[in-house]
Amino acid sequence: MAKAVKKQALGRGLSALLKDPSADITSIKDKNADKIVGSIVEIDINSIEVNPFQPRSNFNEEAIQELANSIQQLGVIQPITVRKLAGNKFQLVSGERRYRASKHIGLETIPAYIRIANDQEMLEMALVENIQRKDLDPIEISLSYQRLIDEINLTQEELSQRVGKKRSTVTNYLRLLKLDPIVQTGMRDGFLSMGHGRALINIENTEEQLSIYEKIVKNNLSVRQTEQLVQKLKVSDSTPEPSAIKPETPKKIEEGVQHIAKFIGNKVELKWNGKGKGKLVIPFTSEAEFEKIKNLFN
Repeated sequence: MAKAVKKQALGRGLSALLKDPSADITSIKDKNADKIVGSIVEIDINSIEVNPFQPRSNFNEEAIQELANSIQQLGVIQPITVRKLAGNKFQLVSGERRYRASKHIGLETIPAYIRIANDQEMLEMALVENIQRKDLDPIEISLSYQRLIDEINLTQEELSQRVGKKRSTVTNYLRLLKLDPIVQTGMRDGFLSMGHGRALINIENTEEQLSIYEKIVKNNLSVRQTEQLVQKLKVSDSTPEPSAIKPETPKKIEEGVQHIAKFIGNKVELKWNGKGKGKLVIPFTSEAEFEKIKNLFN
């Protein structure tokens, strides 16, 4: 049975996202719910089920063990957050690492902040709590942002307000999802930083993007070096092929074209292939103008 502890307010972050628990109390058919919702309580750890909306699937076992050792020495310093289910059951909202570490060392109870939340709020809280972690890689953050947009139906502006980030920051993270999956995996594995990813996103050609990615990993290139490599590639791509470069027109030909244009009183366009061949184009805007030009050659 849950034992009430002194009621505390949630800190900044998730608290800005959550609604007042008392407003939702009627959604739980439990006469005892109003006695514990909104409080920090010690609850039976076996009465808690994990959050099915948890976006994080990988938990570092070594980090869990280190946290377990800390909890064994100092206890659970920061309560987990759970939502009240029917009866004496709860579902984890945030704090799964603390929950796992506590179970690992055999704790029977764990301090928890109790609240009421529907499934959409559960997903939103889990995603935002996940985003606020400091050990996330850029792709994990990007995917969480995208899920909030897709599943909670938020605009980028609304999302930036929810997570307390600038709109441009949110946009930069979302753009990383346009990178080739191999590059995204490299970022998740720590071979690339977000700065590298932002530089690579400017390369639309997949083969070129992967080519630079391989150079970054092989040569341990810095973000600045990567930006320079990308810029060099873009300049190279924008340089026309030799066949596309307009050949230089001989001076005699240019003077001749100017003479013809002056003679007929109209613009004359020269198309020159650089190999002694070419053609003249004389534009006209009406049949009368055409007749006037034609008569000049009679």
